[in-house]
Amino acid sequence: MTTQSGLRIAIDIGGTFTDTVLVDRDGVILATAKTPTTPDSPTTGALEGAIDAVNHAKVSMENITGFIHGTTLATNALIERRGARVAGVTTAGFRDILEIAYERRYSQYDINLEKPDLLVPRERCFTVGERMSSSGKVLTQLDEADVDRLADDLGTSGADAVAICLLHSYANSSHEERLRELLLERLPDLTVSISSEVSPEAREFDRLCTTIANACIQPLMSAYLGEFAKAFNTQGIACPILLMTAGGGMTTIETAAKFPIRLVESGPAGGAILAAKVASDCGMDRVLSFDMGGTTAKLCLIDDYQPQTSRQFEISRAERFIKGSGMPVRIPVVEMIEIGAGGGSIASVDRLGRISVGPQSAGSIPGPAAFGRGGKDATVTDADVVLGLVDPAQFAEGRLPIDTAAAQIALEDSVGKPLELNGIEAALGVAEIVDESMASAARMHAVESGKDLGERTMIAFGGNGPLHATRVARRAGIKRILVPRDPGVGSAVGFLYAPVSYEIVRSRYARLDRIDIAQINALFDEMAAESDSVVRAGAPDRELMHKRSAFMRYHGQGHEIEVVLPDRNLTTDDIPQLVTDFEEEYSRQFSRAVPGMTIEILNWAIKTSTISKTSPPTPKRVASQKVGSKVTRSICCEVTGSTVKAAVLERATLQAGDTMYGPALIIEPQTTTYVSADFSAEVDAELNLILTRNETAEASQ
Repeated sequence: MTTQSGLRIAIDIGGTFTDTVLVDRDGVILATAKTPTTPDSPTTGALEGAIDAVNHAKVSMENITGFIHGTTLATNALIERRGARVAGVTTAGFRDILEIAYERRYSQYDINLEKPDLLVPRERCFTVGERMSSSGKVLTQLDEADVDRLADDLGTSGADAVAICLLHSYANSSHEERLRELLLERLPDLTVSISSEVSPEAREFDRLCTTIANACIQPLMSAYLGEFAKAFNTQGIACPILLMTAGGGMTTIETAAKFPIRLVESGPAGGAILAAKVASDCGMDRVLSFDMGGTTAKLCLIDDYQPQTSRQFEISRAERFIKGSGMPVRIPVVEMIEIGAGGGSIASVDRLGRISVGPQSAGSIPGPAAFGRGGKDATVTDADVVLGLVDPAQFAEGRLPIDTAAAQIALEDSVGKPLELNGIEAALGVAEIVDESMASAARMHAVESGKDLGERTMIAFGGNGPLHATRVARRAGIKRILVPRDPGVGSAVGFLYAPVSYEIVRSRYARLDRIDIAQINALFDEMAAESDSVVRAGAPDRELMHKRSAFMRYHGQGHEIEVVLPDRNLTTDDIPQLVTDFEEEYSRQFSRAVPGMTIEILNWAIKTSTISKTSPPTPKRVASQKVGSKVTRSICCEVTGSTVKAAVLERATLQAGDTMYGPALIIEPQTTTYVSADFSAEVDAELNLILTRNETAEASQ
């Protein structure tokens, strides 16, 4: 063992694999590990990866002074409905908030429409007497005498957790806080989430859904995070453990245990942070992040080195691409589209004779048939193995044996026999379907955002991203791909670039022509103090920055757009500039502003984050030299449909300027980059792989 100080470790627990990255004080990667996720005890797989990494680097756990963790446990618990049994409590007369929802069907003419599962059926929806005005004035005092009846109802319902969402509590939280206090006096084992802390925003349906989701997973996540911290403390970790959030920042383990809903999609957010960092380093201001793992594929648009963000997210949609078919939660999130298309996604033939892939996944247990762990279903990884794109001897650094025969049998049984195809043809069919699904998702995400994919560079990472990147890019109309260093553990690497941050959004209605500036400044002072305290707990000595925003709209509209505010107290002199900024942003999104309309503000937001030291990229050019390899593999080329020889190269041996033409396989720990026949690849000055579509590449070999 060697003694080093200032080491940092990042661990990302995915649905199939757990990724670990260990870096030194300068950010140089010392070791990486990809270990199978252990669903019954996620901490076990995380410990295995951490021990592998520190042993490989010849250091000890005591040398680690920074620890960042992200997990899909919160997301999966909500999707699989494995959380607590939740009851909801609302203001008397508003019991049916969940039933009424948005007062519309997400698919107007679907007679077999499946309503979203919102976790709390009507029989577990209860009410209590009280009433607050939208300005926070008490109209009816909380009926404390009725709490005994409510506690009895909650006990009879068998609820383990309760979500309290009283009308207009975002403006005055006193009734929710008092009701929580009274319930815990009577039911001390109950887990209670209140909307004024979880999501203090207007729109009671979204606020209630967010609070329910938080209450559902709070007992599970609190227990898990406690177990996780204890296990690593036993191994010698003494530094605080920070959790990656859905918004792309980090927070303390205590805050994460209280508001676990903010951990939903935390792993994919790390991938977007990595892509933004790589884009900034390379001076690419328009990119598409493509993260394909073992269970899902995630795509995110990044402009001007910032991932696209949102204030709303839907969990477990009944219809994958249809808004309104899932459970809405209002939290800060990196906006991306995620589909069930990963290496473990299961392939089958439906009753119409069509190949379908996902969203069901074989996960890590039993995993794809090729893993030899008892899996019988054909998966995307099995297809890649049969097509020759995976080297069995080097998969997962040789620690996970690959059974090619089992993969072929699974494909023939699940896909080949129903369609009268052989194993290779079945594998090609599966690959075509999954690649088109991902390309279609990318196109849809771009269209919904009003953006074009054609001029963007795809940044591909994840255990399967580099393997499928050229095939997806071709279908999406993208001509350039960048594969960063250590792409197989990309999301975990992204954790190390994330700031410690916390965002608060609060509703306080105001018309711009009659705004109470003093009241708004007092609100911002309160929010800043709260967000600063959370960030300081995780980064006590770091310099902080703030981003203030207002969510504005024309009077009578149903939704707002975000306008950035100056980071200081507002004055009346700022109002004309606010009007200008709003109209410019409105025109950018909707082509033109509407003259003479009253402008109003519904929500105010502040985000506190640590400052990252960055410098503008310095483009470096290197001389190109063509390289080849005497080692080849027989693969099935998706461009020609025939079996061809592909050059096999070790990425670790490549140098800046090295250029190769497809078909080629560039192998490294945890993943393989497939250079299709119509692409060429070059190593840039930063040792990234740059893949460029070239119609004449095959002819130039």
